Amino acid sequence: MRKALIAGLAALVVAAVVVGLSQTETTTEAPVSAALSTEQIAERLRGAPAPLAAVHAQANDLLGGERTAVRERLEALKGHPVVVNKWASWCGPCRAEFPHFQSLSVELGKEVAFLGLNSGDNRGDAMEFLEEFPVSFPSFTDPNEKVALDLGASAAYPVTIFYDASGEKTHVKQGQYATEAALRADIERYARGRGA
Repeated sequence: MRKALIAGLAALVVAAVVVGLSQTETTTEAPVSAALSTEQIAERLRGAPAPLAAVHAQANDLLGGERTAVRERLEALKGHPVVVNKWASWCGPCRAEFPHFQSLSVELGKEVAFLGLNSGDNRGDAMEFLEEFPVSFPSFTDPNEKVALDLGASAAYPVTIFYDASGEKTHVKQGQYATEAALRADIERYARGRGA
């Protein structure tokens, strides 16, 4: 009986691993921002419209202010599409997708605003994470997930919220972006309103 139970559990673990691996897309492309220095990133983003330049001026910062600060920033960004990524330093899928945000925030940063929402985390761990994965945009701290709930993000990690240029929330994506191409497609569709 015990051998059958152990064999059954082993089969379940193998099946779970196989299913997980089959659902995971991998990419070998290096993110643009990982290959660029801070100065090169700043140079690529030079000339961005004032609201987006204000975002870039706070690159890699952890900002407080809770709901009010986030709502004020979203209001200030009206006229530009916005992508908000909810992440935490302890979240494996967040780590896996963060290079996509690094790269696309530099590539699209003169037209699309990117913001982070560091939820359910502590400041020290979040700062270490941002040292490992520097980005061209700030993140708002949200230790109790009040801002995330206010924005309509679930308790899952990661979550990405899209706003069109008029400031309307157009889509909430639960879970990780396995590829940069998938994130780019959703930015085009939900933030920029291009394509089906």
